[in-house]
Amino acid sequence: MAATASTTPHSILLQKIPQNHAFLQPNSITFTLTNQRCAKPFSISCSATTPIQDRPSLQSHPQDRVFNFAAGPATLPENVLLKAQSDLYNWHGSGMSVMEMSHRGRDFRSIIEKAEVDLRTLLNIPENYAVLFLQGGATTQFAAIPLNLCRPDDTVDYLVTGSWGDKAFKEAQKYCKPKVIWSGKSEKYVSVPLCDGLEQSANAKYLHLCANETIYGVEFKDYPVPSNPSGVLVADMSSNFCSKPVDVTEFGLIYAGAQKNVGPAGVCIVIVRKDLLGNAQELTPVMLDYKIHAENNSLYNTPPCFGIYMCGLVFEDLLKQGGLEEVEKKNKKKAGILYNAIDESTGFYKCPVEKSVRSLMNVPFTLEKSELEAEFLREAAKEKMVELKGHRSVGGIRASIYNAMPLDGVDKLVAFMKDFQSRHA
Repeated sequence: MAATASTTPHSILLQKIPQNHAFLQPNSITFTLTNQRCAKPFSISCSATTPIQDRPSLQSHPQDRVFNFAAGPATLPENVLLKAQSDLYNWHGSGMSVMEMSHRGRDFRSIIEKAEVDLRTLLNIPENYAVLFLQGGATTQFAAIPLNLCRPDDTVDYLVTGSWGDKAFKEAQKYCKPKVIWSGKSEKYVSVPLCDGLEQSANAKYLHLCANETIYGVEFKDYPVPSNPSGVLVADMSSNFCSKPVDVTEFGLIYAGAQKNVGPAGVCIVIVRKDLLGNAQELTPVMLDYKIHAENNSLYNTPPCFGIYMCGLVFEDLLKQGGLEEVEKKNKKKAGILYNAIDESTGFYKCPVEKSVRSLMNVPFTLEKSELEAEFLREAAKEKMVELKGHRSVGGIRASIYNAMPLDGVDKLVAFMKDFQSRHA
C-alpha cells in the first residue's frame, strides 16, 4: 500500500520498501515518487552494491576482532566496550552521551565519584590519599612530581630500569637535583636492583622508580624503602596499574597513564598522600599543582570525561572479577604459559630478562634467526594477532598481555609460535 501523501509540494514519497531486505541484490529497491503537480507517478530504481550482511555490525561478534598485543593504547575488555557502546548515544536515560555532559553536572559527577570509590576499593586506598584523574599522560608527571614534592636545590633519587625511568630523571633535572643511584643501561635493562643495599642519598626528598618498564619487560616484584625517614617512594605504575594488589601506604605517590590497563589514552591517575599537597614550587603551572586538583575533585577544568567514564567501567569489571587478587592469578597464568613456550623452544625464542623480574604485562623476545622476525609478524597478523612488533628502540617481538588480554589470545599466540618454529627451525 502506498504511503500517505505529504502536503508539501514536490514531496518525495516512499511507496514500496521490501519487507525482507537482509540479502539485497542490485536493483532490488524501487522507490515510487509522486509530485503533487503531476498525476502520474514515476519510479526510480536504486542499486545496493554491497550486501547488508557484509557491512560492519554494531554488535560485532568477538571473532570479528583481533587479538591486540599492543603496548598502549592497548586492548580493552570486550564487555566494557559493549557497555560503552550501549550507553554511547543516551547515558542512563539522560538524553545525552557522556561526551556531551557538563563536567559540572550531576550526571558526570556521579560517574567520576563512582570511579574513585571503585578504585579505592580495588587498591584499598586510605582516606589520607587523594585520587586525581588528570590529563597529559604519565609523561607530564615527570615534571609535576619534582615541582610538587621538592624545592630547586633538593636532592632526589632515581632508579633507572628502562626508557621511562630515564626520561623521568632527565625531566626532573629542570626542577631539582636528581641523582641516578642505580641504572641497568649498561646491561640493556634486563634486571632491576635489589631493594637491600641501595646507596641512597641521605637527604633525598623522594625515591623514584618505574614499577614496570613497558619496553624492556622488567618489573619490580617488591619495592625499596627510602632511607631518608622524611623521604617518600614515588612509582610510575603505568603499565602494571591494577594488575595486582599493591600496598598503597608504601608510597607517597603513585601515577599511571590509563591507556595500558584501565582505559583509553587521555587519562592519567595520580594517587598522592594528602600531607604532600600544598608545597608546589612557585613556578608550578596551575594545571600541574596537585593541591588545586585535589581541592576541586579533579574538576578544576574540563577533565577527560569520556576516558574517566571508561576507566570507571573497567574498575567495575575488575571488582566483578573478584578484585585484584583474582586478576593477578589470571595474569600469572597467562604470563606463565607464554614464558614457558619461550623457555622450552630450545633457543628458537629467547627472552633476555632475568627470570626473577620478568614482567607479567610485557613479554619481549627475539628469534634465534632474526631474519625471520618480519615473516613471524606477517603470519601472526594473518591469524588476527597484531601489534607484536617490539619497540623501535630494541626491535624483536613484544607481546603485551594486560588484564584485558584473554587467555584465548595467549593460547593462540603460543600455538602459533610452536607451529612457526616447527616450520622454520
